[in-house]
Amino acid sequence: MTTQETRLQAAELLFPADFVWGAATSAYQIEGAVEEDGRGRSIWDTFVRQPGRIVNGENADVAIDHYHRYRDDVRLMAELGLGAYRFSVSWPRIQPDGSGPVNARGLDFYSRLVDELLERGVDPWVTLYHWDLPQALEDAGGWPSRETSKRFADYAAAVHDALGDRVRNWSTVNEPWCAAFLGYASGEHAPGRREPAQAVRAAHHLLLAHGLATQAMRAQRPDSRIGGCVNLYAISPQTESEADRDAARRIDGLQNRFFLDALLKGAYPEDVLIDLDGMADFTEDGDMEIVSAPIDMLLINYYSRFTVSGIPGGAASAAAAPTDAGSPWVGSEAVSFVQAGRPVTAMGWEIDDTGLREILLRLAREYPSVPLVISENGAAFEDVVGDDGVVHDRERVDYIEAHLRTCHAAIEAGVPLKGYFAWSLMDNFEWAWGYDKRFGLVRVDYATQERIPKESALWYAGTIRRGGLNGPAE
Repeated sequence: MTTQETRLQAAELLFPADFVWGAATSAYQIEGAVEEDGRGRSIWDTFVRQPGRIVNGENADVAIDHYHRYRDDVRLMAELGLGAYRFSVSWPRIQPDGSGPVNARGLDFYSRLVDELLERGVDPWVTLYHWDLPQALEDAGGWPSRETSKRFADYAAAVHDALGDRVRNWSTVNEPWCAAFLGYASGEHAPGRREPAQAVRAAHHLLLAHGLATQAMRAQRPDSRIGGCVNLYAISPQTESEADRDAARRIDGLQNRFFLDALLKGAYPEDVLIDLDGMADFTEDGDMEIVSAPIDMLLINYYSRFTVSGIPGGAASAAAAPTDAGSPWVGSEAVSFVQAGRPVTAMGWEIDDTGLREILLRLAREYPSVPLVISENGAAFEDVVGDDGVVHDRERVDYIEAHLRTCHAAIEAGVPLKGYFAWSLMDNFEWAWGYDKRFGLVRVDYATQERIPKESALWYAGTIRRGGLNGPAE
C-alpha cells in the first residue's frame, strides 16, 4: 500500500500532500528578555508602562521567556508534528535604534532558532514586522513618516542577508491595518496615538515598507518566497437597508480592499479614498508600483465576521477594546458593529467559519491569482486545567476543525490555498489584554513557565499526522 493510500484510509477529508501545517507566534508576545543582549526599546515597551493601557497593568518583560527556552519550545513543536513555524523577528533586537549597524547578538538568537528548527524538521517562516517598532523611530515620527519605510527596507535586507541561506519563506508586515489604525487612530495599540489623518499615512507607509523590503530581498536572493500579510474579515450588513449596505461597503473598504487592492492591483479603491475625505494625499509618484511588487503568496489572518449598521449605536454593540480607545474606522466612525447572534470566543468575537470560505472564494474570483496561506486562525477561550491535569478545550478543537473544513472545501473549489498556521502555538502576552486571554494550543503557566499541551494541541497533532480530518486515531 502506498503512503498516499494509507493517508486516504486515515482521513475522509484529505489535504494535498504538500499542504503546510504550522503554528504561529510573534516576538514581543513570547520572547521576554527585553533588556538583554543589546536589544533596544520598542513602542510596546513604552506603551505598557503607561497607566491604563494594558489590562491589569501587565507587560511583556518576561512574557513566556521564549528567548531562553526556545530549544525546549522547538522540541515541543517537533513532538506535535508541526511542518512549519511562523515567528517574527524583533526589529529592536537587530537594530536597537531602528537604523545603523546590526546588533550581532540579537541576530545570532534568530540564527540559532532557525538552526534548531531545521535540525528538528520544522520549516522556519519569518515575519519581519509584528508591531514592535523601535522607539527611536517612533520618536522621529513613526509610521506616519515616510522615512520609516526606508529604514524598514534596510532592516529587512539585513535579516534576509543573514538568514536567507536557510529560510525560504518570508512575510514582511503583519496586519498593517492593526499597526496603522489601532496604533495611530484608536490608540488601543502602541504607540497609542489618536490622529486619524496620520493613521492613514501610516497605513500607506506600512504598505510602502512591504514593497521596498520585497525589492531589497529580491535583489539579494531571487529564490526567496515573499508575501504580504493582511487580516481580513467577512463583512455583512445588519439589514438590506441602504444605510446598512453602505456601512458594509465602508468597513469592507477600509479593512479589506484598501490593502488588497494596493498589494494586488496597485491602486487604492476610489470609494475608500472618497470616504477618507481629504486624508488621502499621501502617495508619491512610483509608490504604487513599489507597493504592488509581485509576491509569491498572500498570507491571510482570519478570526471572525463583522456585522455592521449605518445607524449609529444601533442594536447590541460588538466586542469593544479592553481599555479606553477611540475609533479605528477613519472616515466611517459612525458605523455600528453589532452582534448577529452567533457563538462568541472569550474575546467576544463571533465564530463564523463561513466567512473564511467567503474570503477565500472572493480572493480567487476578484484578485490576480496568487497562492494563499492562512497565516493566523484561532480563538481564545476560558481554558481550565482539569482534575486530570489536561486542558479540555473542546471549543478550540471545534473552532479549528470547522475552519479547516472550510479550507478543504475552498481547495476543492479551486482556491490555491497552500497552508494553515494555527494562532497561537502557546499562550502569550495578548497586547492590550495582557495575560487575560489565552489563544494557545499549549497552555503556559505564567508563574512557572511550564508548557502543557492542551487537548487542541493533541488533536491538531493527530490531524497533521493523518493529513486531514475525520480519520481514525492512529
